[in-house]
Amino acid sequence: MITRYAIFGGTVKPGKEAEMRTWVTENLTPLWRKFACAEEVRVLYGMDQDPDGPTIPLILAITYADRNAMEKGVTSPARHAAKALLPELYERFYDKVELWHYLMEREQYFD
Repeated sequence: MITRYAIFGGTVKPGKEAEMRTWVTENLTPLWRKFACAEEVRVLYGMDQDPDGPTIPLILAITYADRNAMEKGVTSPARHAAKALLPELYERFYDKVELWHYLMEREQYFD
């Protein structure tokens, strides 16, 4: 399994955190859930962080079976539709934004 992370770093405009979360839930999350071959979609909202670390208000984590499945997901129409909404997300809710993508191989352990 692999998980592709979209890490939205930066600062949310003061007082806009709850509104941003609602907007993401209503507009982006339904599209993210439609990415082709996505096995699991997680949307994570920042709560606390290291004082010296970067501010990360939002992370999207989508898990795929393998790289081939991920390629189908990142080229699917739902991803293009979600990507088209990002300028609105940034303009409405962020003072400053940086977006990083990371692909991680996943191992799970249960006791």
